[in-house]
Amino acid sequence: MASALINVPPRAKRGEIVEIKTLISHVMETGFRRTQVGAVIPRNIIRRFVCSYNGAEVFSADLHPAISANPFIVFSTIATESGTLAFEWTGDNGFSVKETAAITVE
Repeated sequence: MASALINVPPRAKRGEIVEIKTLISHVMETGFRRTQVGAVIPRNIIRRFVCSYNGAEVFSADLHPAISANPFIVFSTIATESGTLAFEWTGDNGFSVKETAAITVE
């Protein structure tokens, strides 16, 4: 099971650029390694990250096998109105984690 940490400023001024930080813990496997008996260890990676601000996508990233085991993603957006930031990580084997964070714009 993966767990996500999200850092979103709780308040911002309208038009201000806000920095958003996310970290998700996930056991990543590239699919290139083998066990001691030579069997291929199946790939298990996070393939996509998306952040939406009040329903509008503001950031997305496609991730590949070379990404770290616990991807740390930092990006910025402009605070336009109070609302919710929704985060979603999806990956192999039906992996999906969704989190939200509120922001108040003054």
